[in-house]
Amino acid sequence: MQTKTLGHSNIQVAPLVFGGNVFGWTVDAEKSFSLLDAFADRGFNCIDTADTYSRWVPGNKGGESEAILGQWFKRSGKRDQIVLATKVGVDMGDGKKGLGRRYILEEAEASLRRLQTDHIDLYQTHKDDETVPLEERFEAYRQLIQQGKVRIIGASKYNGARLTEAIETAQQHGLPVYQTLQPEYNLHARQAYETDLAPVAEKFGLSVIPFFSLASGFLTGKYKSKAESIGTSRERMLAKYFDERGERILKALDEVSQQLNARPASIALAWLLAQPTVTAPIASATSMDQIESLFAAVDLKLDQAALDKLNQASTY
Repeated sequence: MQTKTLGHSNIQVAPLVFGGNVFGWTVDAEKSFSLLDAFADRGFNCIDTADTYSRWVPGNKGGESEAILGQWFKRSGKRDQIVLATKVGVDMGDGKKGLGRRYILEEAEASLRRLQTDHIDLYQTHKDDETVPLEERFEAYRQLIQQGKVRIIGASKYNGARLTEAIETAQQHGLPVYQTLQPEYNLHARQAYETDLAPVAEKFGLSVIPFFSLASGFLTGKYKSKAESIGTSRERMLAKYFDERGERILKALDEVSQQLNARPASIALAWLLAQPTVTAPIASATSMDQIESLFAAVDLKLDQAALDKLNQASTY
């Protein structure tokens, strides 16, 4: 399996990242362990989570996903096989949020405890915090890198202008710079990334690892209409995709799926992998059947006719 380098580091990742948002939400610990074993045993090596996952679940406080990963590392002994990515900055409750230096340092320690590891390979700014000077966050990251607790840093949920400002500020002060970008990008959500963020990623050589690669399950083809999603755990997230353009995309996905005898989820991920700025899309799975669809995408090469059909259907 061909790997790619993250940013300007020496960290190599396989072309698919497992999204840990499902751990402690739609899959329990034991099921998570099985999925993670299957992922690692097939040669994939990057897992993405965040301190706040899965705080949105009633009764959860945040940190559940990291804790399950930590248990898996301890149980499986596979920590050294994994490029571990987590995030900081989103509200954890009790006023714990943002990108202040002290908070980043404290929250990094909390993540390390939950993850039962001594370092985070990729530590990402989950969302921007304009109340804190840019230099302050990068000073915190510098300290963590010097201590060996973080290898490289990345960004998520920025706009292009602010991301450029952040990187240039870090460069000017001789501080660590973002080496990866985690934007929302998929067949349905194209415009913001392609027009605003892709040029910044190219300019600074950022590795792009898109989240919502399957549009919260919309692009899996599991739900053929909005009505079919009602009552599911993803009802609210899926609602925005069922518009006229969304229906065109589903139709094109179905046609390409039949032509290539591949699942829509595999097609959607293969489309992302065909985009020149994408390093490795993030995708989640809650069953062995679903994870096989993710694996299939890596070996699936879309011809120009398939790409043209998908591009035309999803044009904005």
